[in-house]
Amino acid sequence: MGHSAGLRAGTRYAFSRGFKQRGNIPLSVYLRQYKVGDIVDVVANGAVQKGMPYKVYHGKTGVVYNVTKSAVGVILYRQVGNRYIEKRVNVRIEHVRHSRSRDEFLVRVKTNAEKTRLAKEKGEKVNLKRQPAMPRTARTVSTKDNWPETITPIPYETTI
Repeated sequence: MGHSAGLRAGTRYAFSRGFKQRGNIPLSVYLRQYKVGDIVDVVANGAVQKGMPYKVYHGKTGVVYNVTKSAVGVILYRQVGNRYIEKRVNVRIEHVRHSRSRDEFLVRVKTNAEKTRLAKEKGEKVNLKRQPAMPRTARTVSTKDNWPETITPIPYETTI
């Protein structure tokens, strides 16, 4: 048999609702405010067919460039051949959510500003470079009053 290459081909799981997420869409989805410049994730909601993004954009992160009454315009990058092309996609707000990709960066900016302010007051030099997690320190386990136990499985018994 042939393989259909329709508009929604290959979206059986991408556009389906998750476990215990079927039914009405919560009102918080409609009460979120989007502004130009916000970073958003485009994740299609299968319950709303209107304003649904094309399957290539599902899961992509972009920047809001236009806001209307019930939709937002998002700038995304799509791979075409050996290059990425900027695409402007208009998507309803049911298929968009604020991205958390910049949260860690914004927290780090605030903490770095606080560190520099404190260092300036003390007249010290501050190092703001991120360091990888170091290995845990070595430690020994004492066997004093803590003898090792031999654990054996309980034999199977039929109690009929």
